[in-house]
Amino acid sequence: MPEAESALVARCRAGDPAAWDALFDQHYDPVARFLFQLSPELSPEDVEDLSQEVFLSAVRNLAAFRGNSAVQTWLFRIALNKARDFLEQRHAAKRGGGQTPKSLDAPDPATGLAPDLPDGGVGPDEAAATAEEGALVRAALDALGDPCRELLELRYFGELSYEEIARAQGITVKAVSSRLHQCLARLAGCFNVPTGRGRTPPNPV
Repeated sequence: MPEAESALVARCRAGDPAAWDALFDQHYDPVARFLFQLSPELSPEDVEDLSQEVFLSAVRNLAAFRGNSAVQTWLFRIALNKARDFLEQRHAAKRGGGQTPKSLDAPDPATGLAPDLPDGGVGPDEAAATAEEGALVRAALDALGDPCRELLELRYFGELSYEEIARAQGITVKAVSSRLHQCLARLAGCFNVPTGRGRTPPNPV
């Protein structure tokens, strides 16, 4: 962990409110972006709630943070667990109550307006194709399970470097590279058509 970040964490542990404000300012937006990319089922409101839960968990568990990885890597791993628990509970509730998750582009019932989400200037057809592609990748990652799922999520959704992943998982950079190669090969295999004619898997980025 960089010296400046280590000093900031130490100030947080000492109960310095300004240090906590600085920590939130540095990492809140990256955590929210990471959560938003994890699943098309997460609405902006879900992401906001989960982001707050991530930082609440960080406040409660900072004493257990050993500094073996960057703070952002640690927060991303908390976010992964929070998002998975949330989605599992939602799926269980859906099976029990028959409720449908809220669509990201569903209009606000109070205003009738669609949520103001950045779309990069793409048209509706491109947006629909991207959403479908994202859902396919998400389903494939869920089918792979851990450790591949976490490794790919940290690399391509969290945009962590090989070095950051190595520190987070307690392995070498060479091992990260090897495992990523194997996991990407397995992910590609999830998109093979039954006839044996392969198709290029969607970009996990």
